[in-house]
Amino acid sequence: MDTVFARLGKPHGIKGEFTVEVRTDHPDERLVPGQSYSTDPDIGPLTLKTARWHRDRLLLSFEEITDRTRAEEVRNTMILGEIAAEEDEDNAWYLDDLIGLEVFEGDAKVGTVTDVTNGVAQDLLHMEHVDGHEVLIPFVEPIVPDVDLDAGRITVTPPAGLFDAE
Repeated sequence: MDTVFARLGKPHGIKGEFTVEVRTDHPDERLVPGQSYSTDPDIGPLTLKTARWHRDRLLLSFEEITDRTRAEEVRNTMILGEIAAEEDEDNAWYLDDLIGLEVFEGDAKVGTVTDVTNGVAQDLLHMEHVDGHEVLIPFVEPIVPDVDLDAGRITVTPPAGLFDAE
């Protein structure tokens, strides 16, 4: 089954290069020049020509797209690839599965996940604190060491001040 690795954003320059919205935790491993990728909607396979970081944005170019006009036509296309079963991580969840999970610090419930923002460097969990204010929790292992979908809970080890209301 194909997995979405990126969404093509606006063209960058005149030679068919794109900014992309990265949809994988491992873009440097998944988006490799010379590899061919399927697309959604299907515009045919695309062969990655270059992948480079410009500031905090990943820029991609493909052999089949050589100018800005064609890049504009295929904007918002999803770049798909296969992930081998052994690569599928235990620490990977669908964002929708995280919404509604209860958040615990030790044995104390501190809130509920209300939304997830997909970020470039890391995702952010939006938590409604039991006191009523929203807290943004960086979704990284040192802060969120345990996600238990079966139990409907997330365990957090927040740094000092993370849960303080502003």
